[in-house]
Amino acid sequence: MSDLDQAAAAIADGKLVIYPTETVYGLAADALDADAVERVFDVKGRDRSKPVSLAVPSVDAALDYTEPSERELAFMREFLPGPVTVLVARREMVPDVLTAGRERVGVRVPDHDRALELAERAGPITSTSANVSGEPSALEIEEIGASVRDTVAVVLDGGRTAGTESTVVDVSAGEIVREGAKAEAIRAWLAEH
Repeated sequence: MSDLDQAAAAIADGKLVIYPTETVYGLAADALDADAVERVFDVKGRDRSKPVSLAVPSVDAALDYTEPSERELAFMREFLPGPVTVLVARREMVPDVLTAGRERVGVRVPDHDRALELAERAGPITSTSANVSGEPSALEIEEIGASVRDTVAVVLDGGRTAGTESTVVDVSAGEIVREGAKAEAIRAWLAEH
């Protein structure tokens, strides 16, 4: 069994997995399993009022879990896959714990083969950095603290990641919530559309 198969099986069992993205290392759980998402918050020591995004293998796959407007969908098709998180209306199956009770969820389509393959095999997965909240994001496996690494079932090593955080965008409000990669291009698109 390949490491990706092992990781997908672990996620299906409600366990956590560390995986590489084009930005930083992420912590994956089944994004639709409230108990698994709770474990992500526990491992990170993350405040429950701060939502976690979900990662999917394609924009079309995101439509199974979200209901973007036409403008949001146009934005997603322009910038995904890539280091961008788009806030869109969630469907009912997306648990409250993931969105901190909000009606919108952050969607990521990572521009990284292993991350995309994992999302393809495991369904929507959590997209949050593999670190304790407040600590620096990890660019290499060795930078992930033992308190996180020791709680996961599988670690997918993808070498060194680029390190730039994703830009979080609320297209409906026409604003960048967190500036990161591609911020200038996003700002230009929002102004033009």
